[in-house]
Amino acid sequence: MMQSQPSASSSAPAAQGPVLRDIHLPPDPSWWPPAPGWWVLAALVVTAVSISAWIWRRHRKQGRQRERVLAELDALEQQYANDGNHSTLASGMHQLLRRVARRHDALAAQQRGQAWRATLSRVPVDATTLDLLMALEQVIYRAPSSFDQAAASKAVRQWLRLALQSGKWKRDAKTQSGRGARA
Repeated sequence: MMQSQPSASSSAPAAQGPVLRDIHLPPDPSWWPPAPGWWVLAALVVTAVSISAWIWRRHRKQGRQRERVLAELDALEQQYANDGNHSTLASGMHQLLRRVARRHDALAAQQRGQAWRATLSRVPVDATTLDLLMALEQVIYRAPSSFDQAAASKAVRQWLRLALQSGKWKRDAKTQSGRGARA
């Protein structure tokens, strides 16, 4: 038996075979749309910037408000230096205290005596300062026998600085007990 060997002419086309091209890499991924992780990161950055801007604006607003109130106190002191009227100074400082206190307690404008002292004591000041603040009401309506303008101004300034800071007000005891009963 004779086996036939493939001829050279028949092996040439088989060696060439199909024409293959070189390996091609897929195209680079597009930069848009970003992966979900980048969207989350962008949302976190936008949220952080928004919250920071809100806190900054609130802080600036409170600072301007504090400056306005203390400038009004300075104007009252300047007026007192010009005219020496004790009752005008005491009345102006008392009104300033009430306006600031009314921001935290709506009834502050109507309170008298111990209720007014309790509202003033919600700002952490010492008892001497509270006594000086309570004496303002006496000076408004009565001739001052011994009104220490410098001490009263210092006490009012100290109270106002603390009262105009957002976290310095203590909760009212009535409000706390009322909330505790509901809870």
